Amino acid sequence: MHATLSLVDSIIILVYLIGILVVGVLSVRWKKLTSDGYFLANRGLKWPVIGAALFASNISTIHLVGLAASGYNEGLVWGNFEWLAAVTLILLGLVFAPFYFKSRIATLPEFLEKRYGPGSRTVLAFIGLLGALFVHIGMSLYAGAVVFETFFGIDVITSIVVISLVTTIYTVIGGLKAVVVTETIQTVILIGGSVLLTGIAIFALPDNGVHTLAELKAVLKPGQLSILHTKESLTALGEGGFESGLTWYACFLGYPILGLWYWCSDQTIVQRVLGAKTQNDAQLGPIFAGFLKILPVFILVLPGVFAYVLFRDVIGTDANQAFPVLVNKLLPVGLKGVMAAAMLAALMSTIAAALNSSATLVAVDIVKRLNPATTDRKQIRVGRIAAVVVMVLAMLWSTQGDKFSSIFEAINKIAAAIAPPVATVLLFGVFSKRGTRQAGLITLIAGLVLGIGFFCIDFAPISGYMYLTKGLHIPFMVQAWWLFVICTVIYFIVSYLTPKPDPEVIKKYTWENPLAVVAKGKFEGIRDPRLWAGVLIFALVCLYSIFS
Repeated sequence: MHATLSLVDSIIILVYLIGILVVGVLSVRWKKLTSDGYFLANRGLKWPVIGAALFASNISTIHLVGLAASGYNEGLVWGNFEWLAAVTLILLGLVFAPFYFKSRIATLPEFLEKRYGPGSRTVLAFIGLLGALFVHIGMSLYAGAVVFETFFGIDVITSIVVISLVTTIYTVIGGLKAVVVTETIQTVILIGGSVLLTGIAIFALPDNGVHTLAELKAVLKPGQLSILHTKESLTALGEGGFESGLTWYACFLGYPILGLWYWCSDQTIVQRVLGAKTQNDAQLGPIFAGFLKILPVFILVLPGVFAYVLFRDVIGTDANQAFPVLVNKLLPVGLKGVMAAAMLAALMSTIAAALNSSATLVAVDIVKRLNPATTDRKQIRVGRIAAVVVMVLAMLWSTQGDKFSSIFEAINKIAAAIAPPVATVLLFGVFSKRGTRQAGLITLIAGLVLGIGFFCIDFAPISGYMYLTKGLHIPFMVQAWWLFVICTVIYFIVSYLTPKPDPEVIKKYTWENPLAVVAKGKFEGIRDPRLWAGVLIFALVCLYSIFS
């Protein structure tokens, strides 16, 4: 199903592409870039910009298409990935950001080196590059290209090349400052476009005989408007619901593991926090992003539910068509172009964030570490070259996107494979005074090998069958939890078999006790991050009570 791109929509998209390129380049045009300026925006970011950039870095075309498809198939249960993200963003703001800011680090692997040693830094840098290449950029490019082909008949390869070229130019030239400036603009466009589509879909419901919430529930699958599920209620949603394995306990056990890696240690995300102007900005930014993460359930997942009511005869079993069909059927000329701009915003912000973090990892964690005498100018040049190389590799990988049955589920399965060892060393690194450098390195390596092995065994194109999910009934979220348990056992066994860590390192990079996270320091009133973390938790409890 292809739609013809109108002249008005074409102009809107073209103006957006040129505009965002100009803004990104001009944001740093008069400034001589240092490595601190290029990679960390001269450490001058305020919390609203950090929060908006965190949100925009995360939301990609995968979310626009994938969450709508998931809403169409299983309903709000996939919203757990959004609301539980707010919990791990609180952890980032309250638990980890103080150490990151005080350490004046440029990358997360650098923090692991300070806590565990250079070996751990190398492994985490490798994991960060894998995540940027295979998840953040590659799959986002493919999802965006497929959608644009569906919407406007634009060839997949053409879409990949054009989007890659524009994003690479302003990211390579401007660094983090250009990225976060454009991300702030893109967050407004993304939220605005999604709210618009959701509103129009709601107003279309009465024309299809749906006037009340009771009538809406009557035409949906049982539990499609519930966010918490049991095995039985997931089964009622169909085979896809059962295979997703998103029971309430799987979500609450498995997602924090994924979230600790993604939100608290993935360079693509946390780099915004590292560029904070003050510690207060470093802490409030993630919490602000946590509030923003409440929105996707209503503006990304719920539209997929509405698509099931309005257009299931058109969409049929191809749930990935839910979002394109909503746009093509509901939006008039002009507004379709605005939504296309919103999609570009989601896609480009994610790619830009991953490109900049890849440049930082290569320049700071590899080149600068191997040659400490490397000048700022050479670091920036190396970072720019690295960004271009990563983009080219990601473009090649993105052409393989059709090998996956569900892109959104695929990226989370990849995360479930690589997150547990990182979550283990990160969490116990700041809370355990006994964790040793040997424990950190061995846990990272062993956990990564086990995670990749589990992924391959459970990935049908490689193994021929989903041996864990279908054979043993252990879905990927529960796999993440058990991998974390295994990594925890490895971590503490090695820790107690090796000499105690340096007391100075422990004093500098660990909390005195878990309660110190909220009890330490004078309460600063309305600007205190702990106050807003409490408000966010209360809001989440209320939302879960309403939609469970």
